[in-house]
Amino acid sequence: MARLRRAEPARNSVNSAVLDALPHADIQTVVFFKRDELTTDLICCDIEIGGRVWFFHEEVEGWRLLLQHLQQLPGFDLDWYARVSQPPFANSETVAFRRDRSEASPYRG
Repeated sequence: MARLRRAEPARNSVNSAVLDALPHADIQTVVFFKRDELTTDLICCDIEIGGRVWFFHEEVEGWRLLLQHLQQLPGFDLDWYARVSQPPFANSETVAFRRDRSEASPYRG
């Protein structure tokens, strides 16, 4: 799968302001993947919204808030973690959510 070009820097934390910038109606794609950090794997997430990609990873403060927010998307794949986490140190990527183009809302940016 081709990696989306990130237009947004990695976030240091997830809070209500960040979640407000990611309204469910505007999220187009959510992709989880694993990055090899030499001795550990880092679980990462790209969220495409309005033609821009927001990058998050599991070590940011508020990661659980982000996951709770994303799990409310219709048809969100709740088994994404099992697909991404195994096997260790292997490239793994999964699309947990993809909005049908016919239901995509215009970007409100």
